[in-house]
Amino acid sequence: MKILLICTTFNSLSQKFYETLRDKNHEISVEFSLNPELMIEAVNLFKPELILSPFLKQKIPEEIWQHNTCIVIHPGIVGDRGAYSLDWAIYNEEKIWGVTALQAIEEMDAGDIWATIEFPMRTASKASLYKEEVSLCALKLLDEVLNNYCDASFKPTPLDYNNPLVKGKLHHPLTQSSRKINWQEDNTQTIIKKINSADSYPGVLETLFDEEYYLFGAHKESTLRGEKIGEVFARRHGAICITTLDGAVWISHLKPHLPNSYKLPCTVVLKEKLKGIYESRIALLLEENLETFKEIFYEEKNEVGYLYFDFHNGAMSIEQCVRLKYAYELACQKDIKVLVLMGGENFFSNGIHLNIMEDSKKQAEDGWSNIHAMNDIVRDVILTSHLITVASLGANAGAGGAILPLACDYVVAREGIILNPHYKTLGLHGSEYWTYLLPKRVGEEKAIELTQSCLPLGVKRAKKMGYIDEIFSYDKPTYQQELEAFCENLAQSDDYYDILDEKEAQRAKDEANKPLQNYRDEELAFMYESFYNEQSPFNRLRKEFVYKRCPSQTPEYLAHHRKERLFHF
Repeated sequence: MKILLICTTFNSLSQKFYETLRDKNHEISVEFSLNPELMIEAVNLFKPELILSPFLKQKIPEEIWQHNTCIVIHPGIVGDRGAYSLDWAIYNEEKIWGVTALQAIEEMDAGDIWATIEFPMRTASKASLYKEEVSLCALKLLDEVLNNYCDASFKPTPLDYNNPLVKGKLHHPLTQSSRKINWQEDNTQTIIKKINSADSYPGVLETLFDEEYYLFGAHKESTLRGEKIGEVFARRHGAICITTLDGAVWISHLKPHLPNSYKLPCTVVLKEKLKGIYESRIALLLEENLETFKEIFYEEKNEVGYLYFDFHNGAMSIEQCVRLKYAYELACQKDIKVLVLMGGENFFSNGIHLNIMEDSKKQAEDGWSNIHAMNDIVRDVILTSHLITVASLGANAGAGGAILPLACDYVVAREGIILNPHYKTLGLHGSEYWTYLLPKRVGEEKAIELTQSCLPLGVKRAKKMGYIDEIFSYDKPTYQQELEAFCENLAQSDDYYDILDEKEAQRAKDEANKPLQNYRDEELAFMYESFYNEQSPFNRLRKEFVYKRCPSQTPEYLAHHRKERLFHF
């Protein structure tokens, strides 16, 4: 059927809806909820049978919902209404929460219920819960909503607060006064809860060194202690550690309480203010299960090494790339047969760090160095000949971070993740040896399509075209078990050394045909103008991304209804 997605932005959940519906052979178009006139125009142009809103912060105009079936996905239990739903669930330490599909009416979140599902809450940031539990429940609801829509006898359930089973309520926005940290009274768990409830927006407003900042990325510290409660006493890899009533907490990112500010690692924002602060070092391949702030850590089991790199929002700065490269080199020296690139909890990787580039006084030079640092990691993985390498895509990946896995011998993915292996939305040609790696996997024609279309790629289509090798369960524990079994089978395979010999022979053949350095040189020749020309599309689009500027219209590659209008006229 014809389904229109109306959403605030094309976020990860909207992308999952788009890809899932496309897999089901529905005709899909997308419209951002920028203003009522554009939404109404989209409906008139596309004439959808059903309208879905997986991520929506604005009202759908009455002219639309009065004449069309509009289903909104709300990240709350039945009866929950208002903004900051998931924020309140974390803040109130709810044990059970849910996701509800409801029909759009005049009052926000008050329409008839089409479907609902609940899940147990875990201690995690808002972003993590949204990308995991909320997304999984929303996708299950999508199937139920589609089935209900096709069932002529189905009637949605009116919202009735007199029903004792309705536990939700209308709540007011969670304000900064409610989130405010009282360092003298709040224990570490309470501080982390408050910051988790505000991640990744709006953050918790706090005063540090006599200036106001929004805090993001809280991590418990189990061993270090400072002298004065509420005082910064240590730093590590961009984060700062603050003494609490009963211990200490790491904060990874800050956003100055100023107009046109954006999120950056704490030590980048504070800079000179941290002179003399103790620098806490940690093993590059941390194997101890410590409660502390750690971006790179390593596990080993049955001749298989698992290298994790959990970078905030998947962005990789020069310094992070260098540390990951060294960690990879150290892991390669371990007594293992298979090395697995694990990425992070919420993202595998999203490529270079645009926010740090924007903050630099030498933006072009630092951005250019960041690209080279990413390329160096990819090259090292490609050239690893004495081990089998596996990329574990347990979370979404984009841009260069979606190309990095292809440097490995095998690529496995968790069901439901989304890949965006393109750079064009930032006006870039792209690097990371994609012109070598991607065609080897999917062919020249499909490689061009993936990098030019700017559309999300789900794992089912990815496997069909050869981008990935295996799909494992969406459930994280089950995924980990299946991943370990896959990797241990490789390590114990009778063909293990034959695989290595074949890999080395293929690499030698490829090198003779066209040296690896040539791919890099050619890619960077395209990229140079983007970085060093201040008027390049990349520099404009990068700023729009960093400052989160709203687009004036939905991109044509998503708004297919507008393409049709242009074609017909």
